[in-house]
Amino acid sequence: MQAYLFVHFTGEEKDGEQIYFSVSRDGLNWEDLNEGKLILRSRIGTGGVRDPYPVRHPKTGKIYLIATDLRIEAGYGWDAAQYEGSRDLIVWESEDLVHWSKERACRVGIEGAGCVWAPEAIYDEEKEAFLVFWASMVKAPGEEQPKQRIYAAYTNDFCDYSEAFVYIERAQHVIDTTMIKAKEMYYRISKDETNKCLILERSSSLMGTFIQIASPFLEQLTGVEGPECYPMPDKESWCLIADQFAEGKGYLPLLTNDLGSGAFRIPKREEYDLGKTKKRHGGVLLISEEEYERLRKATW
Repeated sequence: MQAYLFVHFTGEEKDGEQIYFSVSRDGLNWEDLNEGKLILRSRIGTGGVRDPYPVRHPKTGKIYLIATDLRIEAGYGWDAAQYEGSRDLIVWESEDLVHWSKERACRVGIEGAGCVWAPEAIYDEEKEAFLVFWASMVKAPGEEQPKQRIYAAYTNDFCDYSEAFVYIERAQHVIDTTMIKAKEMYYRISKDETNKCLILERSSSLMGTFIQIASPFLEQLTGVEGPECYPMPDKESWCLIADQFAEGKGYLPLLTNDLGSGAFRIPKREEYDLGKTKKRHGGVLLISEEEYERLRKATW
């Protein structure tokens, strides 16, 4: 894999909560596809999607795109979204990244969940299935107030899912989790909804105990969400991107040579270009040179 596809939405404006594509050769400088116009539209559920995430099946090569069924532009507000929102994922499939199936809704949220937000997936090599995880606002027995937790389920085909279970439980709200495997370790990055910063953890197993990695840099970087992480072309360093939602600036790249160190740096402004279209909470997929060229030449 020699290039990158960034799948994202753009904001709460008309058609902003749909699917947009950008590509890059170096993971820092992005070219908007389709002249910055949407690529895929959800016509089911709420009629909008946020937080899209692409993932490739390691054995079949099929690409799945999952997203939050949510359209804030409809005007119902954030309270309705959190406490009375959709319990579905919106899912597309593709063999070539250009031609996509019709979107479908998959019910994964537990009974009583107020929402299903920011779904992502990672392939569990031990179980030979995808672990899909998302945030849901749920009032558990004995609680006075509901709380955002990370729930998860297993799937082989993004059609049928196992029973959902609590994957991350904290004293306060937690949302927007992403995971990546580096060498023999899994790194998990989540948004702390209390402090509006990112928490970095690691474990040797997806279902094992994750230990928090001290990171003064991330603790001080507040007003961010939607973390995504991917290897840089040198295969020795990593890029963590974070959506600067509080300031409405879109994504900011953060670089590190060692995810386990908790040390990051913001590249110089001339080192990166996120393109003309504002990029809100999305996901990055490693792609081949052939796929990169195919996407750049495609018309939608």
